[in-house]
Amino acid sequence: MAKTPSPCIDVCKFRRQGHCIGCSMTKSQKKMFKSLKKDDFRQAFVQMLRGQQQVLGKYDHWLLAYDKKLRKRKLTRFWESAGGGGAGRDKKRKS
Repeated sequence: MAKTPSPCIDVCKFRRQGHCIGCSMTKSQKKMFKSLKKDDFRQAFVQMLRGQQQVLGKYDHWLLAYDKKLRKRKLTRFWESAGGGGAGRDKKRKS
């Protein structure tokens, strides 16, 4: 099974109270994601991040960029909607 890719979309500018304007992660969250080895934990982290983005606002661009990253790796979203939920669904597109 392919690993869930990092939510980073290569913008990396920390301006919104220490949150990246590209993905909403803080520097400590970026370090934390890199340390997660189990894919279930990585998926849960991305779902948590989606909730954080909704609270902070102005992160609609992230979803498009992350979907592109997933398609490039032949993966699909593992949550049901932009609002989160659905952990474990649609983990990998069958080829």
